[in-house]
Amino acid sequence: MNYALPRTVVIFGLVSLLNDTASEMITPLLPLFLTATLGAGPAIVGLVEGLAEATASILKLVSGWLADRGWSAKKLVVGGYGVSNTSRPLIGFALGWGWVLLLRFLDRVGKGLRTAPRDALIAASTDRESRGRAFGFHRAMDNGGAMLGPLLAFGLLQWGMTMAHVFMASVVPGALLILLLLFGLKMPARVKPEHPPARLNWRGLDTRVKALVLASGGLALATTPEAFLVLWAYQGGITIAWVPLLWAAASGVKALISAPAGALSDRFGRLPIVSIGWSARVLLLIAFAWLPDGGPVVWILFLGYAAALAFTEGAERALLGDFAPANQQATVFGLYHLLSGIMILPGAVLFGTVWQWLGMRSAFMMAAALTACSATVLRRMATGRPVE
Repeated sequence: MNYALPRTVVIFGLVSLLNDTASEMITPLLPLFLTATLGAGPAIVGLVEGLAEATASILKLVSGWLADRGWSAKKLVVGGYGVSNTSRPLIGFALGWGWVLLLRFLDRVGKGLRTAPRDALIAASTDRESRGRAFGFHRAMDNGGAMLGPLLAFGLLQWGMTMAHVFMASVVPGALLILLLLFGLKMPARVKPEHPPARLNWRGLDTRVKALVLASGGLALATTPEAFLVLWAYQGGITIAWVPLLWAAASGVKALISAPAGALSDRFGRLPIVSIGWSARVLLLIAFAWLPDGGPVVWILFLGYAAALAFTEGAERALLGDFAPANQQATVFGLYHLLSGIMILPGAVLFGTVWQWLGMRSAFMMAAALTACSATVLRRMATGRPVE
C-alpha cells in the first residue's frame, strides 16, 4: 500500500485545519453569546443552529450537481470558504439574535457550496484501499483545527478580550486558508461534458448507499446539537472561561480518533465501523440523561460523545465514495449532506423545545431513542447486500 496521500487530500486537510480554527473560535461560545449576552432562550438557540444548517444544506446538493456537470469544483470550494470566512467574524458586531441567525446562515451557505465538491475531489483522488484513511486524515485535520480554535479563544478571553472581539479575531486564519486554496490547490482543467450525466437514479443506487443516506437523515433528527452539550456542561458547573478548553479537548479526541477509525474501515468494512459508532452514541445519550452532571462526569461524557462522533466520520464518507456512481459522486455526496443537514432543523428545534418544556433528561432520552431507530434502519436496509 502507498502510504503517501495525494496532494489534493493534504491541501484540503490543511485548509480544514485553518477553517475549523477560525470556526471553532466562535462555535463553543455562540450559545453563551446568544443566551448570556443577547438574552435568547434554548428554543432560539435550537432555531439558530437548526435553520442555518437545514437551509444551507440545500446548496450541498446543488453544488454537487453543478460539479458533476462541469462547473469548476475549485471555484465552488474557494467561493464557499470565502463566504463563510467573511460572514463569521461579523457575528461580533451583532446586537440581536436575528443578526446572529443571518450571519450563521451565510456561514452555512458557504459550507453548502464547498462540501460536496470537496468530498468528491477527495474520493476521486484515492482508491478504495486507501479512501477511508484519506477521509480519516481529512477529518483528523478538521478536528485538529476544532481543537486549536477554542484554545485560541480561551487565550484571548484570558487576555481580557470579550466574546465579540474573539469572533472578530477569527478573520486571521480565515484569510490564510483562502490564500492556501488559491495558490496551493493544483487541479487539472476539467472539460465540461458534451452531454450532462443522466439524472440520478435513486432506485439504481447501491443498497448500502441508500441505507446510509436515509439512516443519516434519521440520525440528524436525533443528533444532539453541540450547542446544547455546551449548555449541559455549563449547567454542570463549567464556567464560560473553561468552555473553550472543554471544546478543544473534545476536538482533540476527535482528531486522534478520526484517522485510525477511517483506516479500520479500510480493513474491516465501512458498515461495521458505522454501526459501532452509532450504537455508542445511544449509550452515551442515556448517560447524559441519567448520570450526575458535575465534576469529572462532565468531561468524561463530553469527550466520550466526541469520540463516538469521530469514529464514523471517515467510514461514512468512504462508503459513499466506494459505491456511488463514478460520474455522480458529487451529487450523491450532496444528497447525503442535504438529508443530514435538512433534518437538523426539526431535530434541533424539537430537542430545544423538549428541554425547555419537559426538562433536560427527557430531551436526551428522546435523542437516544431516535438514534437507536436510525442505527436499526441502517443495519436492516444494508443487509440486502453483503456487508464488506
